[in-house]
Amino acid sequence: MNHSYVIGIDIGTSACKAALFDRKGQVKAAATGDYQVYYPKEGWAEQNPEEWWSAVCQAVRSLLHQARISPKEIAGVGIDGQSWSAIAIDKEGKVLTNTPIWMDTRAQYICERLNEKIGGEEIFHVAGNSLQPSYTTAKILWYKENLPEVYSHTYKILQSNSFIAFKLTGEISQDLSQGYGLHCFDMRTGTWDENMCEKLGIPREFLPEIVPCDRIIGTVTKKAAEESGLAEGTPVVAGGLDAACGTLGAGVIHPGETQEQGGQAGGMSICLDQCKADPRLILGYHVIPGKWLLQGGTTGGGGVMRWFEREFGDYERMMKRETGISSLNQLNEIAEKVNPGSDGLVFLPYMAGERSPIWNPYAKGVFYGLDFSKTKGHMVRACMEGVAFSLRHNLETAGEAGAQARVLRAMGGSANSLLWTQIKADVTGRRILVPASDTATTLGAAMLAGVGTGFYRDYEEAVQETVQVTRTHEPNLSNKAVYDQTYETYLELYRSLSGMMTKHK
Repeated sequence: MNHSYVIGIDIGTSACKAALFDRKGQVKAAATGDYQVYYPKEGWAEQNPEEWWSAVCQAVRSLLHQARISPKEIAGVGIDGQSWSAIAIDKEGKVLTNTPIWMDTRAQYICERLNEKIGGEEIFHVAGNSLQPSYTTAKILWYKENLPEVYSHTYKILQSNSFIAFKLTGEISQDLSQGYGLHCFDMRTGTWDENMCEKLGIPREFLPEIVPCDRIIGTVTKKAAEESGLAEGTPVVAGGLDAACGTLGAGVIHPGETQEQGGQAGGMSICLDQCKADPRLILGYHVIPGKWLLQGGTTGGGGVMRWFEREFGDYERMMKRETGISSLNQLNEIAEKVNPGSDGLVFLPYMAGERSPIWNPYAKGVFYGLDFSKTKGHMVRACMEGVAFSLRHNLETAGEAGAQARVLRAMGGSANSLLWTQIKADVTGRRILVPASDTATTLGAAMLAGVGTGFYRDYEEAVQETVQVTRTHEPNLSNKAVYDQTYETYLELYRSLSGMMTKHK
């Protein structure tokens, strides 16, 4: 039977997505599966990996039903996932506890202690990333200090995509692109640094062997086939980080090309052909060989609008029942009527602390400039502009580190908003190209499967065959002049308020 398709599975923060692609990158079927984020205490954000697996099985079964194809026509499966999980499994593969996710900052005190004891500079020299509570490193040590029963029974620590790969194949793996979550990972060589493992107190045996992202790690087992609907024996590749797969799916494979992230989180990823670290940013391996990604990762991306719609969109949801227009599109329409700069209303999008470049887990979201003249439309536009300012902040920081991003390739749900994408172009002063934004991440995961199984000859061919730019946004220079002034207010706001945004308040 011909292998005509590849599947990409994305383990996102709010849901998993699965998509079936043909050789041209056309989506033949797609489905999602939902799960929860749990917030048991302030600063905590965790998920149950077994709920991910259930959602994946539901999504894949739905996808196969829609497509009406034989599962045997699938050449391979690629998986991408959110960053910085710490999934503790025992020798039988049982999940021992919920995993803290990338928004979780409970281990801040562990980071402070280790940065003082070992030296933040020494840790950064090895890992290429500063030690922060969002990463996997401190979460493992948090288990040791707070969940000794979990820690004592831990056999391996997995990442989100490697956990789903394990459920599919029974094989334990650690892909190269997710290595950056651990500070005993040598960013220059792509290997575990046993000396730093010892200094940090992370047992080397907890860490799976590192493999390339397109490596076939195993095939779908009989049990997984029964649960997911996939054919037993289907090849599964290691997969990689969601942002890196999205970067690939947006067509970013050459040095200097840049992906702009518009999912739950915001930020950017600049493709590099050399290891170029900056403590204010995030450095990891790309999912394609021989490349790195210098990233800016912020907590306030598309999730800001989801929050705003959930809390303040009752009217729009009611109108949707009458008009059929989605509540987010209605909010987009009222924001479009507001002047660039939101007439002085400025929003800091630090809705779950903030990652790069300020690295403050206690940072908070702020609206500044409210008065009786401001409307809901002003607030919506200020939210969009605040996220765009955080993108600019990261791009400027990357420029200071010697990584210039000229043209951005947008991906994620917020790239569907013409207004928001134009605001980002105007704020940053950069042209933005928009490929098929909703499917970039799952397409990138599917491309890994395609290259790994020989479905594509290499990444050049995969991108050439599948990635099509759907529209282009040129920066409006008169709007940029307004935004340059508003951006200075944005930066000054955080500088002025940072003293209040501490653990002591």
